[in-house]
Amino acid sequence: MASPIIELNSGTTIPAIGLGTWQSKPGDVEKAVEYALKEVGYRHIDCAWAYKNEAEVGKGLRNSGVPRSEVFITSKLWGTYHDRVEECLDQTLANLGTDYLDLYLVHWPIRLIPNGDIFIPHRPDGTRDVDTNWKISETWKGMEAMVKKGKVRAIGMSNFSEKKVEEILACAEIKPVVDQLELHLYNPQLKLLSYLKSKDIVPQAYSPLGSSNSPLLTDEVASSIAQKYSLQTSDILLGYLLAKGAVILPKSVTPARIATNLKGAIAAVQKMDDTDIKKLDGVAAGGKQKRIVMPPWGVDLGFENWP
Repeated sequence: MASPIIELNSGTTIPAIGLGTWQSKPGDVEKAVEYALKEVGYRHIDCAWAYKNEAEVGKGLRNSGVPRSEVFITSKLWGTYHDRVEECLDQTLANLGTDYLDLYLVHWPIRLIPNGDIFIPHRPDGTRDVDTNWKISETWKGMEAMVKKGKVRAIGMSNFSEKKVEEILACAEIKPVVDQLELHLYNPQLKLLSYLKSKDIVPQAYSPLGSSNSPLLTDEVASSIAQKYSLQTSDILLGYLLAKGAVILPKSVTPARIATNLKGAIAAVQKMDDTDIKKLDGVAAGGKQKRIVMPPWGVDLGFENWP
């Protein structure tokens, strides 16, 4: 079964359902990627330098036998490389075994100072060593240079609030095509989604099912809609985001779940109506608003519902 396709403002397209690889263990992720591509029909894999498993993802890509040209591959620039974009990208390309990415994202809108720790550097007081003087416009120039060199086909953002997106749009020669965000039933970020739509920027949803043992999977509203259509609750959670125009990136290393995430999401978005979507829109506002991913950066990113 093929994923729906979404058009990007760059003139290219992106499969609306991709396989997420965050927190997937080496070995497991290799098999998951191979299975998703070879057996299920996924054509979109979402990666990041910071996930520390891109070499395994690359093995899965090669083992699948699916031509590189048929797979949409995304990765992300880590914070300690904002002033060395190409260096980070080259590591990703080498690990994945490809000479270009379909999409490259700025992972977080902050630069970290690599003071001996290239991953999450800390100051002597234990706080994260964020460069508060760095201008994100400088990062974006580095990203644009990668497009001009042909190493990436499109560029975008991850974890950018409206405030941070505006900083990019104010300086961009090449417009960002997506903003990858924590999006799910309990953190729908409806205002931000409306803003992104007005700017012709596609939202992408990571953690669309929440975290391990997520309360989303037993939510009464989503479960009642699932029962109405003889679907699983997870199908409704994913279909809801597809209906909002988002690319969804469910992560799994379990073959059965990898398959049902794709098929169930498509079935749900085809069956749900406007009344269902409105009910789901009201769940977080009704007292269930909850974020899962909130790294202690120590700076204001401009998001709602971020302590």
